[in-house]
Amino acid sequence: MNKQDILRNGDYAMSRVAIVTDSTAYIPKDVREKHHITMVPLNVVFGEETYQEEWDITTEDFYYKMKTTEQLPTTSQPSIGLFEETFRELGAEHDEIIVITLSSGISGTYQTATAAAEMYDDLPIHIFDSEISCMIQGFFALEAARLAEEGRSAAEIMTELHSRREKTRAYFMADDLSHLHRGGRLNGAQLFIGSMLKIKPVLHFEDKKIVPFEKVRTEKKAVARMRQLLDEDVDENDRVLIAVIHGNCPEKAEPIADDLRSRYPNATVYISYFGPVIGTHLGPGSLGIGWMHQN
Repeated sequence: MNKQDILRNGDYAMSRVAIVTDSTAYIPKDVREKHHITMVPLNVVFGEETYQEEWDITTEDFYYKMKTTEQLPTTSQPSIGLFEETFRELGAEHDEIIVITLSSGISGTYQTATAAAEMYDDLPIHIFDSEISCMIQGFFALEAARLAEEGRSAAEIMTELHSRREKTRAYFMADDLSHLHRGGRLNGAQLFIGSMLKIKPVLHFEDKKIVPFEKVRTEKKAVARMRQLLDEDVDENDRVLIAVIHGNCPEKAEPIADDLRSRYPNATVYISYFGPVIGTHLGPGSLGIGWMHQN
């Protein structure tokens, strides 16, 4: 399937509201196609080479390239032109568009989407700041797609997304703090203290930014603390979406996910990943657990 096919979302019975998200939601392609979600990629940059996430570079290729390239990558948001092209394609067959972006505190994607929407006046475009990223951001897109398929209006969907944002949590740890520091997500003092003490801090989003939540000495204790935070917020009978997210280490994520499935029988538990853009800042070996309440 080429890029135009992706933008058009394939041949299906169109809902009135088109759902768009950026690539850092890391929703698998087949799931996006099933739920008619359009993806706009962010960029990862190695030296002079720029790759659109998923379209030009896979997650596997990214981590291999990161391991074998001396110059570490950087990232950039989608161009305003790509958003305009996406809106134009979708506008031909929909009445309204909802765009769900990663947190505006760590990327300019929300601002770029907003600027593109303001330039396109053929139909209403609503921009939702998930204030988070990765598969937890993807949960917002999946929920929006479900409501769109039910025939809900964009206003109704946006109201529900804002409500769900209050019921969403995510915690994660980076195996190597230098990636977060180099990307401006961790200050020098935090890096120095963490590196000197071999700390694996549990991180989270606060005021749309990635900040330390709690200092933990080892990966095992960090995972245990994230599990504890989940247990404190979710009862075993709750309907909840849970994502166990990894940075190129599925062997660490799989047993965690299996255990959570047995502990929370009414939960839907996904194994997801930190793709190229987020992986640039967290690095390989990172782990996270996030969830969204459904009731």
